[in-house]
Amino acid sequence: MVRSFLRGLVYGPLAVQLRRFVTVGLVASAVQMALLWLFVDVGGLNYLIGATIAIEFTIVLSYVLNNAWTFRASRNTGRIEYFSGLLKTNLVRGTAIPIQLAILFALVEWAGLLYLLANAVAIFLSGLYRYVLDARWTWGDT
Repeated sequence: MVRSFLRGLVYGPLAVQLRRFVTVGLVASAVQMALLWLFVDVGGLNYLIGATIAIEFTIVLSYVLNNAWTFRASRNTGRIEYFSGLLKTNLVRGTAIPIQLAILFALVEWAGLLYLLANAVAIFLSGLYRYVLDARWTWGDT
């Protein structure tokens, strides 16, 4: 059963969608990392405040890219549907913010990692959570 599930992630109908989601996630992660660096090293903000602002910016970016490409078969098109989807993804990803910030804090303060490396780990660890909720609720895929 587990083997079948894993095979489906590579070769099944969700494989293309998952690869696209990961690609969008990588682009958004790179933008988030760049923004975080700018906010902290150039702007002098605390890394947790900078991360929060960078995360919200990339929530909107991810929604735009995922709606246009990853979930195009079930994309939100009309004005109300589009903004409803943006609100849903903000709720989904907003619930992931405390998870990501907690991981970031723990890795920086307790494990002594550099904040950018810790943020990359936090993005990765909260990614599956975001995918499952976005795929099922924001775009209604089952």
